[in-house]
Amino acid sequence: MKTIKLFGLLAIALITFSACSDDDNATPQIINEEEVITTVNVTLTDQNGNVKNLSFVDPDGDGPNEPITNADDLDANTVYSGTIEFLNELETPAGDITVEVAEEDLDHQVFYVPSSDLNATISYNDQDANGNPVGLDFTLTTGDASSGTLTVRLIHLPIKEAPGVSSGDPTNASGETDVEAPISLDIL
Repeated sequence: MKTIKLFGLLAIALITFSACSDDDNATPQIINEEEVITTVNVTLTDQNGNVKNLSFVDPDGDGPNEPITNADDLDANTVYSGTIEFLNELETPAGDITVEVAEEDLDHQVFYVPSSDLNATISYNDQDANGNPVGLDFTLTTGDASSGTLTVRLIHLPIKEAPGVSSGDPTNASGETDVEAPISLDIL
C-alpha cells in the first residue's frame, strides 16, 4: 500500500514539474509587422541631369479604389540612375518605409520587372551585408522606342541565393510581397 502511495505521489510530482517550463524567462519574439505601403516613387536621372519620375499611389491602401500611376516618358537609348521611395501616406506625416527597407536590407529586395514589350534593362547598384542586391539604388537602361509595363515589387524575406534572384528575377525569390506596383511606360 505504501508503494502505491509513493508511486502516486511521484507521478503527481512528475506531472507538476513537466507542466512548468523555462519559457517564462525567455526573451519574447519580436514580430515584424508588415508595413502598409501606399506610394512608390521612382526617380530616374540621366547623365545630363534630366529627371524623370514614375509613381504608383494607392491612396486607400487595400481599399476598393484602384491605384493611380503616372510616368514621364523615357528617352530611348539612355542610361538612368535610379532611386526608389516607399511611403505610407495613410499616416500623418507620411511614414517613410524606405528607411526600414535600408535598415533591414538583408530581409528585402526590390525587383524591377519590365514586360517583354518594354525595351529596358535594370541592374542593381547596392548590396546588403552579404553582397546580395537590395534595389534602392539601381540603373535603368533603355533601348529603342517601345511601350510596356515596369512592375516594381518589394519582397520581404526573399531567398536571395535562389537561381536568378540576384540578377532581378523574382520567380524563385519566395518571401512575401510587400507591394507590387505595375507602371505603364513609354520609351520615345
